[in-house]
Amino acid sequence: MALTLSRRNWLAGTIACACVASTGTTQAALTLNATRLVISTDQRSSALMVRNPSKQTWAAQAWVNTEADDTTTAVPLMASPALFRLEPGQEQRVTLNRLPAELPEDRESVFYFNVQEIPQKTDSAANQLRVALRTRIKVFLRPARFTGDPAHRLAELRWSRGQAEGKHYIEVDNPLPFHYSFVTLNVKSGSQQQALTSAPMVAPFSRQRYPVNIPLAEGARLKVAAINDYGGFTAVLDVPLATAR
Repeated sequence: MALTLSRRNWLAGTIACACVASTGTTQAALTLNATRLVISTDQRSSALMVRNPSKQTWAAQAWVNTEADDTTTAVPLMASPALFRLEPGQEQRVTLNRLPAELPEDRESVFYFNVQEIPQKTDSAANQLRVALRTRIKVFLRPARFTGDPAHRLAELRWSRGQAEGKHYIEVDNPLPFHYSFVTLNVKSGSQQQALTSAPMVAPFSRQRYPVNIPLAEGARLKVAAINDYGGFTAVLDVPLATAR
C-alpha cells in the first residue's frame, strides 16, 4: 500500500483532535524507545524505534524540526523513512541522517523529532472518532569534543533569587555548553516551600527565570534535579539561593 500525504495538510486536519486529546488522559497509540536523543557531531546517523503496541493499524509520519515547531526552517537531520505503516505489535526503525549544516561548535544544538499518528480508515470505524496524537522529543546535536556527562556538572549551574515588579523568582545562570531540563525545582524559604510544576529548559550560556508564589528571604534554598542523556533523573542537589545581581 503506497502512502502519500502532505505533512502540512495532515497537521491542519488533525490539530483540533490533537489539542483536545492532549488536555485529557488519551495516550498515544505509537510509542518510542527513548524520551530524548543525543547525537555526537561525528556521527552520520542515529536511530529510534517506533512501536505500535495497540490492536489497530496505524500509519505514521516522522520528521525533525525546530523548537518553534515550524515546517519551513532548514534542519540538519532528516528522518527515514518519513512515512510508514505499522500493524498491531509491529515496530519500525527510523534513522535520523545528518545533513550538511553549519552549527555552533562551542555548544550543543537542540532540534525535535516528531511522529504523527495517521489512523487507517475501516468500515467499522465509519461512525467513530479516532484521535490521532503526535509524539515529540528533543534531539541534541552535541559537538564531538564534549565527551563528559552533563549530568555530572549540574552543580556548576548558578542559582539566585530576586524580585521584579513585586513578584519573586528564582534564576538559573548556565555557564555550560549543554541544555538542562529540570524535573525537580523545590524552593524553601523559612517555613514556606513551593514545588515548581513547569520549568522551561535552560539553554547553553544563558539565564532562565522561574516565578514563585512565596516570598524568598535570606537563607532560601532550592532542591534541583535534571533529566540526563538517557531520560533518567539526576540525584537531587540542595543548593543555596544567592541574591540576584
